[in-house]
Amino acid sequence: MKTFQTLAELATCVGQEVAVSDWITITQQQVNTFADATGDHQWIHVDAEKAKAGPFGGTIAHGFLTLSLLPRFLESSVVINDVRMGINYGLNKVRFINPVLVGSRLRARMSLAASENIENNGKQMVWDITIEIEGKDKPACVAQAVIRSYT
Repeated sequence: MKTFQTLAELATCVGQEVAVSDWITITQQQVNTFADATGDHQWIHVDAEKAKAGPFGGTIAHGFLTLSLLPRFLESSVVINDVRMGINYGLNKVRFINPVLVGSRLRARMSLAASENIENNGKQMVWDITIEIEGKDKPACVAQAVIRSYT
């Protein structure tokens, strides 16, 4: 866990890797719950028997499930003490590079690409995030997330 006292202190890290999250394991229950929440019940995600004969040899996480872990990775890896509120402002780009087999372990590498002052005592930060799969050369996902934080 990387701790900063202020947004200004974090802003000095532009251009640097700020944090690497802990590993988390993707479970079939997470995938099934995500499928129920989104209505995406494609067999490659939820039918373990059929997926065994599929292109990946088992079920895989939805790309958007992997992407939805960004807040978890950020919140568990970076703390800014003087922030009272943070919001997801959007994404500049996202690519799903490698499928995530159920049972895989993921972690995120987070680099601060930009930081600028915004209204109401806030900062808009652009984070370059790479979600790695343990034991794989290619990441699961690369994304550029835009976060607004307020003191």
